Amino acid sequence: MPRSYPPEFRRKVLDLIDAGRPVKQVAADLGISDQTVYVWRRQQLIDTGLLPGKTSTENEELAAARRRIAELETELAIHRRAAELLGKAVSPKGGSRPSP
Repeated sequence: MPRSYPPEFRRKVLDLIDAGRPVKQVAADLGISDQTVYVWRRQQLIDTGLLPGKTSTENEELAAARRRIAELETELAIHRRAAELLGKAVSPKGGSRPSP
């Protein structure tokens, strides 16, 4: 799983890049991949509307929706399995009801 960095850290890295420091130097000084910095910079340009693409907010909403869908699918599978088991249930007296 990729390592996650706090938003404040990302912001400080991008501020250093915006101040004119080379990406490779900033990445090396902070012990992160220069490719990671490039991805953050590209996402910043998308978030500010300078490049087309999905904003960070849209990505977060999409991830939350996918998590919710997965939860609902799991819940539905549980209910389907329970209904299947209840459909096969037999009464404790051998499966037949006494006549009234």
